[in-house]
Amino acid sequence: MPRGAEVRLRSSSLRVRLLVVISATLVVVCAAMALITILAGRHFVMDGLDSRVGIAAARSQGGMQNRSASDDDTDLGFLNKSGQAVGTLAARYRANGTISAAEVVTEGGPQTLTAAQSAALAAVPADGAVHTRTIPGLGAYRVVRLAGTALPVLTGLPLAAEQDFIDKLVAAEAAAAAAALAVAGCACAVIIRRQLRPLGRVAATAVEVSRSPLGRGEVAGLTRVPEPDTDPGSEAGQVGAALNRMIEHVEASLAVRQQSEARMRRFLADASHELRTPLASIAGYAELANRGGSAIDLARAWQRVASEASRMTGLVEDLLLLARLDEGRPLESGEVDLTSLVAEAVWDARAAAGDGHRWQVRLPSGPAVVMGDEARIRQVVGNLLANARAHTPAGTAIVAEVAEVGAECVVRVEDDGPGIPAQLLPAVFERFSRGDASRSRGVVSGGGSGLGLAIAAAVVEAHGGIIAAESVPGRTVFTVRIPAGASAPVGPGPTPAEARALS
Repeated sequence: MPRGAEVRLRSSSLRVRLLVVISATLVVVCAAMALITILAGRHFVMDGLDSRVGIAAARSQGGMQNRSASDDDTDLGFLNKSGQAVGTLAARYRANGTISAAEVVTEGGPQTLTAAQSAALAAVPADGAVHTRTIPGLGAYRVVRLAGTALPVLTGLPLAAEQDFIDKLVAAEAAAAAAALAVAGCACAVIIRRQLRPLGRVAATAVEVSRSPLGRGEVAGLTRVPEPDTDPGSEAGQVGAALNRMIEHVEASLAVRQQSEARMRRFLADASHELRTPLASIAGYAELANRGGSAIDLARAWQRVASEASRMTGLVEDLLLLARLDEGRPLESGEVDLTSLVAEAVWDARAAAGDGHRWQVRLPSGPAVVMGDEARIRQVVGNLLANARAHTPAGTAIVAEVAEVGAECVVRVEDDGPGIPAQLLPAVFERFSRGDASRSRGVVSGGGSGLGLAIAAAVVEAHGGIIAAESVPGRTVFTVRIPAGASAPVGPGPTPAEARALS
């Protein structure tokens, strides 16, 4: 196939390419079958003719042997006998190999060959094999000259009837092949069209999905490939099923992206709100200070400015920490003893809260060591204790527990406060998530930033651990699981015995 035609075929539709390839294959198959049939028929016909030539030659030789020896070498009288077919040709040779007489049987009797016709027979070897010779005016003949006989005679029969049969066979094969190709081509076109209809529907579905406004972030019900076109038993069905899986993946990804964008918008709005409050206070006190006069205590004003600036700085630092954790920046790594760390954290929480809550610790007899960033793990425990203290009323019992479970070290912070509402529990670790009034009793106005638990979750995940929350009225438990590390001596903080004195 020329290169240009091959390129055009590759750029054509699958239906056209299949039809062209199948048609070409059918043409080759039909041509091969016709050629084999013609060659087999010709071989059969020529074998029959050669057999008859041999029989005619034997008859001619017998006729010559029945003639007397005194007859001259031009006698072909045996051709006059009955049984000689019209068109039978015979010739006699002299001792020097030249033809002495040559005749052909016609409907009116034997007829002598002309010199030109006799010359076409002069070169036939006396080998007993059948040869083909074309005789002017008579056409093609199959001739044989018997070898080793006292009376050399050449005998031949015409090829006209056999050639006519072969020509008719070729014409019949060509007509049959053309008709078969036409019928097969039409049938293939119909079958290919029907078989490719599911693929066309799959393509239409893909086009429709590609026209959907996916960039807007709105997840609507995308079109699916119909169920009949997703049969895994067919290639088109496999493509349809794969397209449906891809569409489901796209929808899921869009849903995740939409949720992420919604969380980001909510995060930015909450962060802006949290930053706006201290900035507004700072701007207000600064304006009052600029006005001067006795209506404002400058010391008090600058004290409030410093307090709001500190609050804003803490919020920004928390946001930066979350951003770094989201980027996957590595944390410091070292051996951290959770026994000493939790004991110290409870001491610190008790000192910060005063005597309003009842604090307890449950520690193992030895160190519980993990590999990680001690400052960040301390921040996790501190945030959990601060959350329990800030969102429960005075008199609530808060228990911090450390345990080793299999290959994990577990830290639990439990309180017997009013609990977290069920509708808020799934979002408790989201940024700027706050509990309602039931967990805010006893909290000073303003509360926290809502980032403490989000930071705790991010830090624990960065250490390859898991943090979870369970809550019912009267019992709320935060559980942190971190893979255990190598054993290490207890740090310089409170010993387990000293820590239990908190109870």
